[in-house]
Amino acid sequence: MDNLAYKEPPRVELIEGKTCLMSPRPKLMHNRICVRIAHIFESYLERKRCVALGDGADVYLDDKNHYVPDAMIVCNRSILHEDAVYGAPDLVVEVLSPSTAKNDRGPKMRHYAEAGVKEYWIVTPIGKTVEVYYNHDGRFDIDAVYTDFSDHDLERMDDDDRKDVRLEIPVSLYEDFFVKVRDIFVNTDGFQKN
Repeated sequence: MDNLAYKEPPRVELIEGKTCLMSPRPKLMHNRICVRIAHIFESYLERKRCVALGDGADVYLDDKNHYVPDAMIVCNRSILHEDAVYGAPDLVVEVLSPSTAKNDRGPKMRHYAEAGVKEYWIVTPIGKTVEVYYNHDGRFDIDAVYTDFSDHDLERMDDDDRKDVRLEIPVSLYEDFFVKVRDIFVNTDGFQKN
């Protein structure tokens, strides 16, 4: 018999007025990446105007779109309330899961852009990539894709290919805020991918 004390209500988001189940409890690799990103954001933002929030914080963009991003940065503190963020964060991160990728790349991405999110990251755990999008007139355009290449892969590249590899992601909210791609994926290789 299941112990009901440990049962959690299903995690849901509201997308275009429709209640959508989020993926079941995230895999450990997904969780590890979310924790890493939130920690990196929090470390940089300490004692700054903007604040970092991790997985579990609700975002109410409007009456029909309520999301739970994997990480975010909010600079307008007036939209921070006790129970949720009411309005557009400045930067949103979604770490893809097979069951949520369609929404993260589709309606959620569109609604984030229309609401005024300035920067949107899509992180792919297995491929160890981060796609960075910037908002242009209410829609996201891709700026770059960053990949965590192994030292072995970097050594095997010729000089021309290696010079095109971007090892740090510039965060558009601050001129001196850079995130090392490798720091996002550190200690994620040991998790089973089944």
